[in-house]
Amino acid sequence: MTSSAQPTLASQTAVPTVQAGSFLTLHYRLAGPAGDVINTFGEKPATLSLGAGELSPAVEQRLIGLQEGQRTTFELPAGEAFGERNADMQQWVARKLMNELGDPYEKYTAGDVVQFPTPDGLGSYAGAVVRVREDGAVLFDFNHPLAGQPVTFEVQIIGVL
Repeated sequence: MTSSAQPTLASQTAVPTVQAGSFLTLHYRLAGPAGDVINTFGEKPATLSLGAGELSPAVEQRLIGLQEGQRTTFELPAGEAFGERNADMQQWVARKLMNELGDPYEKYTAGDVVQFPTPDGLGSYAGAVVRVREDGAVLFDFNHPLAGQPVTFEVQIIGVL
């Protein structure tokens, strides 16, 4: 008599779980004391590869072990999600350089967020305008907007590969 292996019910209904290196489709919200910085709920979900640096390591760590379909919220203490604020990350940029990088007639005001090309030209990073001097130089803050702040991280795992 021969027998064939049959998949068990447990293996047929196993829910995928987030692991290091997982490719995810998810909705997420990052908020600080002043409110949301990013919120994909109600929009197209995000896709990312865990460990690729698209989210901070502390935020990614909270995803490990979550199951597909799960929705949860985490509270991260000040500085844990995006590090402490670093005064050296505030830098003056001369108006001449701003003119070379963008529109020479652009008017900058406190709170504006400006994208800068990375030195290799393959990516970009953002800086928030803090102040503008009379000579047109702009003081930028290159810290993450949530650096040094407590963070609320809400997530809904849609798919895990």
